[in-house]
Amino acid sequence: MRFLVVDDHPLIRRGIRQLLEEAYVQAEVAEADSGEAALDELRRQRFDLVILDLSLPGMSGLDVLAKAIERRPDQRVLMLSMHSETELGVQALRLGARGYITKDNATEQLFGAISKILGGGRFITAELAEVLADRLAMPPLALPHEALSSREFRVMRMLAAGQTPTEIAQALALSVKTVSTYRSRILDKMGLQNNADLTRYCLKHTLID
Repeated sequence: MRFLVVDDHPLIRRGIRQLLEEAYVQAEVAEADSGEAALDELRRQRFDLVILDLSLPGMSGLDVLAKAIERRPDQRVLMLSMHSETELGVQALRLGARGYITKDNATEQLFGAISKILGGGRFITAELAEVLADRLAMPPLALPHEALSSREFRVMRMLAAGQTPTEIAQALALSVKTVSTYRSRILDKMGLQNNADLTRYCLKHTLID
């Protein structure tokens, strides 16, 4: 069984690694402290499960998730979050994550989540399940950001976090002109005027830290 643990905190990586090695006798556990390092590991080898922190310095956990699924659609990924950011949890599932748990409950939920995911299922917290249930009762696209494609969503979060079109273009391997086109499309779809509006919106809906 091969695992990749992605978290910028060494103590958390070490703790999860120790739990995995104790629970799975022949487990091989690799570690990465950033999104870029995680993608390097994923290019080098295949993993049965990636345990991925949502909040990483530089490239975010959602960006890593999107690239990992783009490269290998059947890659199993369990998202680990510091907070119960339900909107980000919903987006993580939309991007292809197989599970979503919070660090507060990681000790209790980790192995249940791993077992469920490796068995072909999905695992989400009770809080996120409640949000998803509420969504089913809402009109389609009840929130403006739900009208965005996965790429538009990534660009929106990067703009809202203060990254420039040039920085975004480099991170996503796009031209600056294409990023500007995405920006215009995002603002139009969401009925917003500028990047400051995007930042306020993302903070309100906990789409960025």
